[in-house]
Parts: sequence; C-alpha cells; structure tokens
Amino acid sequence: MGLSSADQAVQVECARELLGVAFSEAPNKYYFVLRPDHMVVEADSTIQSIMENLQVYRNHLTVVFEGFQYQLGDFHVKAGRAVIAHSENLRGIVLEVEYLPVSSLGKTHQLMQEFVDIWQEVAAQSMTGRIVHLEPNFGDYSLSDQYSWQHTALQYISLMVHFLSQRTN
Repeated sequence: MGLSSADQAVQVECARELLGVAFSEAPNKYYFVLRPDHMVVEADSTIQSIMENLQVYRNHLTVVFEGFQYQLGDFHVKAGRAVIAHSENLRGIVLEVEYLPVSSLGKTHQLMQEFVDIWQEVAAQSMTGRIVHLEPNFGDYSLSDQYSWQHTALQYISLMVHFLSQRTN
C-alpha cells in the first residue's frame, strides 16, 4: 500500500526540517532536531544509517565544525570553523564557551552574556566581520535548566541553519 500524495507531502516537509548532528566527544550518540515540532531527540549512533536505509532520512549536506579545545581555568573553550564537507567553503567561525562549575543555564546566563559583550567590544575595535550571539530558546524545546548534549545539539543545529542562511561567497 502506497502513501497518498498528502502523506508524502507531510513526510517530505518533516524530513526537510529534520536536522542531525554528531559529536566526536559522544561517538555513540546521534542527535536529531525536528524544528517545527520543537523536539531534540537523542539516539544511538546507528540510527542515522537505519533511517537512511528505511528512506526516512537522507543526509543532503554536511557542515563540519573543526577546531581546537582549550581549558582556561573554569572555562572550557572550543574555537574553530564551520565548513561544508568535502570543500573549503568557510561558512563561519565558532566559539563555544562552557563555564564548568555550574551547569544551570539560569545561573550562568548573566556571566556568559558579559563574556559575549566583552568579545563584541574587542571585535568592534580590531576585527572585520561581526560576532553574532546565537542562543536558541531551550524552553521552546522543553529542555531542562541543566545543560546536556541535547542543548549542545540544538546550539550546533542553530549555528548550521544560521551559516547556511547567509549569502554564499
């Protein structure tokens, strides 16, 4: 029994907004973000190939975030670049900052905002380009106040969507 054209349209629309991300620090996990339904799903890393074999999900484009990690006192900092896989097409520069003593988003929000403000001032004086602070609304996705890999997945998906929405070079 085949799908009706209405069912196929829903399936295509759903698949268009199903975005996936994997992290080298969590090699056994894969995260999907279904943006229209505000869902972040954590699964075993084999789920991507299973879904591709079932023709429910197909990887059309891969954005690779690559760079370095630093431990600076109580801060864990990742700095790198976002490129389209199999090319050197730079989409953006990424700076991820984690304040290790506290995992509560509410408790660290002000501290992190001050950190971003300092970087904005430095960038305005000495850099070309611009710094964009992207912070998804975790509450829309029913994510808890305690930071997790699901929060990180949503942030990287938001970055990817932002980078891909910018004009190409």
